[in-house]
Amino acid sequence: MKPWRLILTVLFVWLVIMVYMSTTVFQSTDSNEHTERKLQKAVQELDLLKKQNRELRKLADELRDIRFMSEKGDSSVLKVYQKRLKEAQTHLDLLTKNKSYTAMGQPGSSDNGPSLIHEALRRKIENGVLEFWYFTRSELQKIKDMAQENHRVRTRVEEVLKDAGHQERSIMTDLFNLSQSAGKWRAKEAMELSDLVQNRLHYLQNPKDCRTAKKLICNINKGCGYGCQLHHVVYCFTLAYGTQRTLILQSGGWRYSSAGWEKVFKPLSDTCTDSNGESAAHWGAPDTIKDVQVVSLPIVDSLAPRPDFLPLAIPDDIAPRLMRLHGHPAVWWIGQILKFMLKPQPALATDIEETRKKLGFKNPVVGIHVRRTDKVGTEAAFHGISEYMKHVEEFYDLLERRQRIDKRRVYIASDDASVFPEAQKAYPNYEFISDQAISKTAGLASRYSDSSLRGIILDIHFLALSDFLVCTFSSQVCRVAYEIMQVYHTDASTRFYSLDDIYYYGGQNAHNQVAMYKHVPRSQVEIALEPGDLIGVAGNHWDGYSKGLNKRTGKMGLYPSYKVRDVISVVKFPSYKEADAQKKR
Repeated sequence: MKPWRLILTVLFVWLVIMVYMSTTVFQSTDSNEHTERKLQKAVQELDLLKKQNRELRKLADELRDIRFMSEKGDSSVLKVYQKRLKEAQTHLDLLTKNKSYTAMGQPGSSDNGPSLIHEALRRKIENGVLEFWYFTRSELQKIKDMAQENHRVRTRVEEVLKDAGHQERSIMTDLFNLSQSAGKWRAKEAMELSDLVQNRLHYLQNPKDCRTAKKLICNINKGCGYGCQLHHVVYCFTLAYGTQRTLILQSGGWRYSSAGWEKVFKPLSDTCTDSNGESAAHWGAPDTIKDVQVVSLPIVDSLAPRPDFLPLAIPDDIAPRLMRLHGHPAVWWIGQILKFMLKPQPALATDIEETRKKLGFKNPVVGIHVRRTDKVGTEAAFHGISEYMKHVEEFYDLLERRQRIDKRRVYIASDDASVFPEAQKAYPNYEFISDQAISKTAGLASRYSDSSLRGIILDIHFLALSDFLVCTFSSQVCRVAYEIMQVYHTDASTRFYSLDDIYYYGGQNAHNQVAMYKHVPRSQVEIALEPGDLIGVAGNHWDGYSKGLNKRTGKMGLYPSYKVRDVISVVKFPSYKEADAQKKR
């Protein structure tokens, strides 16, 4: 293909995408709020025009570069644009397949729901309110600390904090009520999307002929704790789904139970648990293993090459529906894999139900996970019970604006049995729920035993059933509970407060954010942002600021959290059309 013909083709595809998006992105819901709809559409169109303007300027610069390189006889630049043309065509195909990517009525989804644009805007406002509250609370607390000798100032700051808290809860209640206007659609769409994924996983794990099926071998015995090992199996499952291989889990001699996975959970397959095959190899480049029947996986830390579909990626064919439904699509996706994995054996299911009745566990309840033994001082800092209860109280203050609360309940999961009586003594107006025997088995001396396994399974189960979670995301147990929480709620992406880290998945691919607004640093610890800058996020300080690396400037530092948004990693996965067709029949 001649260079200028290729250039024109690239430009044509780009314009087609722009025109297509301009005719589909801004469809609104069938709401009676006509004025709100028109205002929202106008703002969205302005944002799109700004984006198109930036992209066209960039394209013009690139075209000048192509002309210069072509005149010099350099063909390498043409290869780059051939790749971009292919990517553009893939994107156009995705838009065509999911015409309602940003509107209601997507193929295979429940109708009468809010548009993707509406949901993204609602979540942006909700996050902005939270970040503003974190910033205001932090800055006022600093002023209060500075006024050690000025009682009048300290008293006034406390009054402002109290009033600001009331206003924050009022706005968050309004946003919650706004989200509930489409409650029936959310419940139906969540159920349908979950059924779709569960059916695909069942199809993957039960091939027509196990003897000839391609398989992926995963050994559960990674040298770490229960939460870490669950995440290891999820990682294996993600690769199995991405390569269309049946996952074979090897769990003999499991450090938590010598009887293996099936002692507590049902097998991952009803028909295929045999790891044998005509050929076998270790994980490698796609072209080296594509014809190998049985492939063995290393731990994620040693995985090479690393495919794009590792967490925090989500499958492209369900991405439009999932991004519309859920505030943290990657966590929902991981939660669905855990849902498929963690089907309890009858004895465990009975034990869970009997324990629920014995403890008197019922909603509403806040779950707190207090880690006190092996990780404190190394991977995590010590946090007193008051730090947890501060956020428990804030949750109940907010919940009381929406419903009547008969009792403020808190479920405590901890590896330190002294936490329960400590909490009861310090907060007599709360009802604390805990199984002291579980806390004792979580100690280092008895951690790897059948009783300890039972205890951690129960703790994670009840934490996930809670209405709100307060914990440290540096803990794998806390993150697993948060992931499973998505199974029990339509969207539990904001039903947590972490005392340390943001959510992450061990061994994940890059977690990036993109700057929405310009930021000029006001101190040496802050970094500059320009709209469109890609930021490798390192953490949220929960004070209005996050920390990350600006990949344009190479600078690491702080920036206002509200000035960025998360980049959702949408990756090409197998489509599983046959599984979907079988489900319809």
